[in-house]
Amino acid sequence: MTKLSSRVTAVLVLAFMAFFMLFTFFGKKENTSENENRPLAGRPGFSLSAVADGITASQLCTYTADHFAMRGVWIKLNAAIRAEVGEGIINGVYIADDMLLDAKASDRARADESIRALNSFAESYNGAIYVVAVPTSSGVYREKLPEQFDTYRESQQISDIYDKLNRKIKRIDAYNILKMLNKNYIYYRSDNKWTSYGAYCVYRTVIQRLGFMPTTYDKYSVHHATSDFRGDLYNRSQYDGIRPDIIDFYSCSGGAEIVSCTGYYNSGKTVEKHIYDEKLLDMDYMYNAYLGEEVPLLKITTTVKNERKLLVIKDDYADCFIPFLTQHYSEIDVVSPELIEGRISDHIRFSDYEQVLFLFGIENLSKPDILSTLS
Repeated sequence: MTKLSSRVTAVLVLAFMAFFMLFTFFGKKENTSENENRPLAGRPGFSLSAVADGITASQLCTYTADHFAMRGVWIKLNAAIRAEVGEGIINGVYIADDMLLDAKASDRARADESIRALNSFAESYNGAIYVVAVPTSSGVYREKLPEQFDTYRESQQISDIYDKLNRKIKRIDAYNILKMLNKNYIYYRSDNKWTSYGAYCVYRTVIQRLGFMPTTYDKYSVHHATSDFRGDLYNRSQYDGIRPDIIDFYSCSGGAEIVSCTGYYNSGKTVEKHIYDEKLLDMDYMYNAYLGEEVPLLKITTTVKNERKLLVIKDDYADCFIPFLTQHYSEIDVVSPELIEGRISDHIRFSDYEQVLFLFGIENLSKPDILSTLS
């Protein structure tokens, strides 16, 4: 290579680096990443102690990575290249043939604190208690994962939890129902969670345990609200090679109707909501269309005349499940324990309900503080 061509190459490389450096630090900054559905790092502060401790350097690295010029393009390119060369794991997400799976899903913490909270609640509550632990897509489709990620089966984890629960608590098996039906579209291709149809399949068993006959599938009209949903696993991997998902809304022909759906914030402020909020399909995370944006407490009343009240304590796995329950109860109160300030009993009276249903994804039930507001 001649001296001239070497100099030209060096100038071009330096210009390229300078462009990206300037664009990274002086270009327009966003607070959130729409594709990843997460907040981006803010500009780091400066202090002598933070510099000395290395905190500023760490914050600067995170800030630079989050705001690097054309970051979204590079992430997608990286995902496509890694998938093409057979490196199937991107940011903890495994690329199976037809879906994305959480490669970290099999490495769960034990749910000892949740078990203690449930057992303590069972000692003080006189009504019927039901628990549904819902497996992730990685638990149901574990055979698609490489062997090194199959260290702890979710079926075994759920069984361990159920074995340790107070005998008063009625355990409902969701895993085997979903495993048996795993040839159907019961889980999203790009998210850990079940689809509305997956939720319906488990609802049929749950509602019988609660004392009702399930509404048959042919009574429902299914509205394909969108076929462009991309879930949390897509947000983490940014891999475009998997088809987007379908979000379905179910309505029961000739069945009970919703009279009111009211959300309560910790401040006491209320907001009128919808079982299905189609406007939220235009937001970053379309799954929020089920029950709308989360609130600590949601009260649903229906035209059912039986004066039966159900309390549901849940995470977001229950959001597409609850609409099926509205055919059986005159009132359903829904608590999101992670959002409640203080204790749940500060907001409701447990004695008002003859039945309490706990419905959680297994990965959330294993969080140490998920039910800390129960007592």
